[in-house]
Amino acid sequence: MFDTNSPPVVLIVAAIFLIFLAKKYIRVVPQNEAFVVERLGRYQSTLISGLHLLWPFFDRVAYKHTLKEQVIDVASQICITRDNISVEVDGVLYMTVIDPKKASYGVDRYHFAAIQIAQTTMRSVIGKLELDRTFEERETINSQIIDAVDKASEPWGIKVNRYEVRNITPPQSIKEAMERYMKAERDKRATIATSEGERQAEINRAEGEKLAKINISEGEKQKRINEAEGQAAQIRLVAEATALGLRKVAETIGLPGGAEAVTLRLAEAYILEFGKVAKASNTLVIPSNVADIASFITIGQKTLESMKKSN
Repeated sequence: MFDTNSPPVVLIVAAIFLIFLAKKYIRVVPQNEAFVVERLGRYQSTLISGLHLLWPFFDRVAYKHTLKEQVIDVASQICITRDNISVEVDGVLYMTVIDPKKASYGVDRYHFAAIQIAQTTMRSVIGKLELDRTFEERETINSQIIDAVDKASEPWGIKVNRYEVRNITPPQSIKEAMERYMKAERDKRATIATSEGERQAEINRAEGEKLAKINISEGEKQKRINEAEGQAAQIRLVAEATALGLRKVAETIGLPGGAEAVTLRLAEAYILEFGKVAKASNTLVIPSNVADIASFITIGQKTLESMKKSN
């Protein structure tokens, strides 16, 4: 048996007792946490991060709270839409403790209370929407749940930061009907797009043919203009050459021996043309009066003499 009155044993017991008191009543609060202290069963103070001393046997740490943003999973639940379709909806709630005292004494298990309000509000909001709009109005659903939960949790010292609808799952039959509807819509859009493309292609081809015809007509028009201008220029040149030739002939007639040269030229032309007629026909045509050549030459000489007199 040990002698409890011996000094070493007393010191050991005293040291153990002091260590126990120090561990229980000298508290270090971590960063972003808060401890709620009660003295004799009543709220005394809220300890923030750092070193704190408590009154032995009178004070105790009743609640511990984290001041970080907390992510709470809102379990899925069945909601009835406005058009009487059952959908399964779940979400995620983000909130922060801003008043540890209210969070300790304002409500029992504030996590559970916040989840219940979020689920109740979710059923109410979904019940006002048709099934198609539930997929489109996620932002509206989130904002309404945030407003409801934040308003209810204000006396609890809780701040709701945001709420996100995670999944909206309709029944399998509704999913199949929606898939058929979406397939029909895609087929409809594809048909419309194809017809629009064909229509535009026809328009483009018609415009191309129209432009081609216009270009062809413009080219034909320009061709005819060019041909007309060429013919006009040709006629003008021929006329000018003929006029120049006649002028030269007239001048030549006025020269000595000019009349005789013209007479000889006319006779040669007559004989040449007569020879062409004889070659072109199997039947040789001979003038009844061979003297007609001489008479033709005489007529040409008289014409030249009259031109001289007029000049």
